[in-house]
Amino acid sequence: MIKKIIVEQDKNIRLDAYISEVCTDISRTAVQRLLQENKVHVNGEKEKASYKVQKNDEIQIELDKPKEIELEAEEIPLDVIYEDSDIIVINKQKGLVVHPGNGNENGTLVNGIMAICKESLSGIGGEIRPGIVHRLDKDTSGLLIVAKNDKAHVQMSEQIKNREVHKKYIALVRGHIEENEATINMPIGRSTKDRKKMAVTKNGKEAITHFTVLDRYETNQGKYTLLDIKIDTGRTHQIRVHLAEIGYPVIGDYTYSNGKNEFDVVGQMLHAKELEFKHPITEKEMKLEAPIPEYFENILKELKNINLL
Repeated sequence: MIKKIIVEQDKNIRLDAYISEVCTDISRTAVQRLLQENKVHVNGEKEKASYKVQKNDEIQIELDKPKEIELEAEEIPLDVIYEDSDIIVINKQKGLVVHPGNGNENGTLVNGIMAICKESLSGIGGEIRPGIVHRLDKDTSGLLIVAKNDKAHVQMSEQIKNREVHKKYIALVRGHIEENEATINMPIGRSTKDRKKMAVTKNGKEAITHFTVLDRYETNQGKYTLLDIKIDTGRTHQIRVHLAEIGYPVIGDYTYSNGKNEFDVVGQMLHAKELEFKHPITEKEMKLEAPIPEYFENILKELKNINLL
């Protein structure tokens, strides 16, 4: 059972849209089914999906019991950057889902990690998210930390919460960014137009992205900029939303751009290339790097060659 009290910033949102925001792991179809089956109450009463929630409304949502998923270890090729008895750091390939969920019950990073770590994964993440302390989108490649025991999990989670884990990304975006470096400080929240997307919104949570221009390219197809990116916060889709908002969407990002894909890449050209953190047990300063994926490197070489012509 989920209980929520509507606050000022959420008033006048449709009830079904509000439930989709609160229950991000279930589909719109499942939300409609909850409403039809009288599993949602507003101030103790049943309401239609179109009801506009009001400040101080009490929403009660009775969720279906999650489907039992029996996790199985799978031999999935994984690029292990670092491993010891407490943590394992993977250079996740683009297209790999991090943990099982609706429509992805196997073939995930977690399934592959289980084959490597056997029984030694933290259980804090829950039955289908063992050891997972942070995440990367399916189509973002790069470094991801997994905890092998609960003590390491708790400590890593605290570092992330306190912004003590420093992350660097590299991205290729459409357009020439004139500034050599800049900071984007725009709050991010659930989109009011499409509740499955994120957006810059005045009532969102603080989100800060810093970028430095590494290179600029110009071709017959268009102009592009290669960016080195640091984030102070870790909001969902933060980098992609921020760059699209200022007019420079990440190449291959269909969700937050106009769908143009002149390089025929599948998924966004965004790579988590560097992590700095304290080892959760030994407290040793760690700095790990993951090489840029081959397809990404090949596109950059092609652009550099065009620039030289």
